[in-house]
Amino acid sequence: MPESIKKNPILLFDGVCNLCNSMVTFVIKHDPKAKFKFASLQSEIGQHILKEHSLSTDHFDSFYYIDGNKAFTKSTAALKLAKNLDGAWKLLYPLIIIPKPLRDIIYSFVAKNRYRWFGKRNECMLPNPEMKKRFL
Repeated sequence: MPESIKKNPILLFDGVCNLCNSMVTFVIKHDPKAKFKFASLQSEIGQHILKEHSLSTDHFDSFYYIDGNKAFTKSTAALKLAKNLDGAWKLLYPLIIIPKPLRDIIYSFVAKNRYRWFGKRNECMLPNPEMKKRFL
């Protein structure tokens, strides 16, 4: 992956998950400086980034927060994201003191039920032209 891509944090998300797609829209709205770039886990670049970080390329039960050479998963990814958003979302970051296994129980419960609760698309989302420049 080119170094120029690595200068911004990257969020890898399940492109067919309605909850995940809503998260991307939410992040774009709360990231006016356009710090974050996005790629679906199913995309070619998403698969490349997963392999580069020795992450599963076929189990999409987490979104990933990639910052340089570091990859964060599940609740840690969510809290790292919250820390870097504009507004009161930063106030969630102190939850990082809760041990990861405990935080991930809640994350995994939501992830396991996300398709049932929020639905699933047949294909990855197609970003509008304004959003497209934020995608890898």
